[in-house]
Amino acid sequence: MSVDPLGAALPAVPLGLGLAGLLVRYRMRGLSALLGVGGAAIALACAVAVALRGVRGADAGLTVAEFGRVSVTFGTWLDGPAGLVAVAVGVVALCVQVYSVAYLHDDERYAPYAAQVSLFTGAMLLVVVSGDLIALLVGWEVMGICSYLLIGHDRRLPEAPRAAVKAFLVTRVGDVGFLLGIVLLGLHAHSFRIADVLAAAAGGRLSAGVLTAACVLLLAGVAGKSAQFPLHTWLPDAMAGPTPISALIHAATMVAAGVYVVARLFPLFERSTAALVVLAVMASVTMLLGALSALGQDDIKRVLAWSTVSQLGYMTGALALGAPSAALFHLLTHAAFKALLFLAAGSVIHAVGTNLMSAMGGLRERMPVTFWTMTIGLGALAGVPPLAGFWSKDAILEAAAGDGPVPRGVAFIVLGSAMVTVALTAAYVVRLWRRTFFGEPRTAAARAGHEPAWAMRGPLLVLAVPSALLGLAGLAPGFGARLGAAERLAHFGWTTPVALVLLLAGGWLGWRRDPAAGPADTRLGRVLANSFYLDAAQDALVTRPVLALARLARRTDEALVDGAVEGVGAGAGGLGGLLARTHAGALPRAATAVIGGAVVLAAVIVVVLGVGR
Repeated sequence: MSVDPLGAALPAVPLGLGLAGLLVRYRMRGLSALLGVGGAAIALACAVAVALRGVRGADAGLTVAEFGRVSVTFGTWLDGPAGLVAVAVGVVALCVQVYSVAYLHDDERYAPYAAQVSLFTGAMLLVVVSGDLIALLVGWEVMGICSYLLIGHDRRLPEAPRAAVKAFLVTRVGDVGFLLGIVLLGLHAHSFRIADVLAAAAGGRLSAGVLTAACVLLLAGVAGKSAQFPLHTWLPDAMAGPTPISALIHAATMVAAGVYVVARLFPLFERSTAALVVLAVMASVTMLLGALSALGQDDIKRVLAWSTVSQLGYMTGALALGAPSAALFHLLTHAAFKALLFLAAGSVIHAVGTNLMSAMGGLRERMPVTFWTMTIGLGALAGVPPLAGFWSKDAILEAAAGDGPVPRGVAFIVLGSAMVTVALTAAYVVRLWRRTFFGEPRTAAARAGHEPAWAMRGPLLVLAVPSALLGLAGLAPGFGARLGAAERLAHFGWTTPVALVLLLAGGWLGWRRDPAAGPADTRLGRVLANSFYLDAAQDALVTRPVLALARLARRTDEALVDGAVEGVGAGAGGLGGLLARTHAGALPRAATAVIGGAVVLAAVIVVVLGVGR
């Protein structure tokens, strides 16, 4: 048994340095920064080496446990997608670590923060390179724990602990299904190695029923981690965490994990039409819901958060349409421009002291680096040619218009949702751009806005490059093959001009909106601002009934179970007390009787002895 040393180093280095960072004292910021930035830099170097050396496939791995005929191994699987996604994770993690040094310069809890970011990065890389479903599950769950800690990092904000708990619990709901799906696959394939599971499916050793059940269960975990309807509600609230963490979660870790896992296991999903139909419907609802909700937000980070939900819908839609290469292509471009957008938004928030776009305006001249880099990111998000997002979105739209593994009616629903979302995305992108950077400053803080330190500006310039140019990689003949597809990803069909027309129409609608107007000035605006009140519905239909049931269970336990036990104890104690009092009251009389008897007995003996003489 063996493990590829370079592949093992990818997650091991940030995980190891993250664990070491947890032991660093709070006041040792320099050492914490060195461990955090150094771990991300080494991981990025390993990822680049893996991507450059080509496909290695799955190694034998180390057997760590055996359960009858089923063994658990820790091994790696390094193919084209793994190398490219690992590079994306490394780039974003390094930019976040460097950016955080300046962004959290006054935070006394920076040391555990930097360590937790390293652990988060290592956990995502473990998911990327893992050749075994159990090892993948370990990385999957460590990400959940780290997200809880990082979202709730700022304990001064009352919403931060609530958002952290919500993210943890909602994703755990999906993870129950994810765990059951892994167990089902492992038991029927007699192995948890991904290569063995795929071989079992290809050889017909996994029945159609088992495959469908396992894939649907896995989709529950994907819906949780990748914020798909109906388990999407945690992601916008996760904005309570520090802005660099928003960039990390939304760009290259956590939410990307679900999409990557489905792409990795796609040979299983393409054998289950039912699972793909479920994924297609989920994706169609998610992309529209996210885009419409983004239109109604005034908080700049929540606009970007809802846009992440929508773009993840594009990725899962591509998977449902049988185009995993297009999904991974959009995952890579999205990682670049969404990390850029969140870090740029952090620069704006750092300058004006608020998340609300209604308190911004006129920042274009005061923050030129932030303005131009964020403009590139917003253009890529909207799909403006020739920026990165244009090429990856076009590949998804082309896939929706072609033949795929799902019925044509289902594919048409995905295509229609994606086209409408193009216009909606352009509308909220232009709205954000205009309200933040154009017009007159609407507050004193906006009038005093200025560029942040170079430690924060530098990552923006770095991320602006792939946000602008990464899409052109789709023109390279070998790029599609590296993502697992033989065809080129960049080609044009009838969907391209239609999407461009919708892009212009949506941008026009976004620009004509008064930048000073609030998002909730109309009834429709209030519905969008509250995201169709799905949180309230979830609270009424799930949270409150569960809490009521929990309170009932507690009262029942206290009244019946605890009451019975305490009643038996109280009864025994009372009976013992009664007996004690009875004995205590009879003791003087008993003593008198014993003494009296002894006197009488002594007298009798004396009399008898006297008579005998």
